[in-house]
Order: sequence, then structure tokens, then C-alpha cells
Amino acid sequence: MKSNKTVLIFLIKFFGTYIVLFLLYSIYLNLTQEKSAVFSCAPITKSVAKHSKVILDFVGYSSEIVQSEIELSINLIVRGKPLARVIEGCNSISIIILFIAFIVAFSSTFKTTLFYIIFGSLLIYSINIVRIVIIAIALYEFPEYEHLLHNYLFPAIIYGVTFLLWFIWVRKFSKVKK
Repeated sequence: MKSNKTVLIFLIKFFGTYIVLFLLYSIYLNLTQEKSAVFSCAPITKSVAKHSKVILDFVGYSSEIVQSEIELSINLIVRGKPLARVIEGCNSISIIILFIAFIVAFSSTFKTTLFYIIFGSLLIYSINIVRIVIIAIALYEFPEYEHLLHNYLFPAIIYGVTFLLWFIWVRKFSKVKK
């Protein structure tokens, strides 16, 4: 009976956190995106595109970012070649919400949980930027591998990092009875 209670508490904390954060994020998107006469992405998506551009330029791949006029996306252009679109799904917020829900479901002390959420969220955000930069460079250099890179390799990177953070959390910090 105790194990059922533990599972039930986990599920309530996980889905409760996920739903609240998802609803807050949906409100944020509705308030910050413009999708009527002129398209304009949410500030977080613009930030991801800008950070990706800065790193691309730093590593020698001159780039520009341009708000799409026909959809909610920011076009990423490398050395004059349009390569990718940064959309809401590319800004890492959805995976950060999933990450936070899991951490809260296996929470530790407030301070430790909060620190790990901040650290993990920043790490996921940063890894996502690096992922977009590598995708852009790979698409520029090896366009024939677009499907493999975009659909398999790079999702594996971001989800792999998230899984690793979850694993570390459960093994080292959470108060789960071992």
C-alpha cells in the first residue's frame, strides 16, 4: 500500500507541476507572439536564435536571423544560405518544463531542488543552443544528412542530456527511498 501511495504522490506532483507550467507557458506564448498581420515569435525563441547566431559568428560561420513573414519562425541563414527555422519547439522550453516536473516529483530540500532546477534548466538551454549551432553547421556542410541529423541525432542529444540530469538527480539528490 505504501508503494502505491509513493507512486500516486509522484504522479500528482509530476502532472500537477507539468500542467501548471504548461498553462503558464501557453499564456506567455499567447501574450508575446504575434500571428495576425505580422508574425513575431516569442522573446525566448528570438533569444535562442540570437544566441545561436552569436556562436555561429564566433566559430566562423557568418549568419543572420530573420523573422519569417509567413509563419511563427525565425529563419537562420548561414553564409547567405537559408538553412533552418527556429520555431517555438526549438527553444527548449517544453523540455525544460518536462525536466522541472520530474525534478519536483522527486523533490529534495527546497534549496537543493531549486538550485538543481536552475542549473539543469540553464544547462538544457545552453545545450540546445549548441545543438542548433551544430545542426546549422552540419546542414551547411552535409545537407544530404538533414533527415538523420534533425530527426534522430540531435533530439537524442537534448533528450539524452535531460535523461542524464534526471538520473543524477534521482541517484544523488532526491529523497527517494533506496
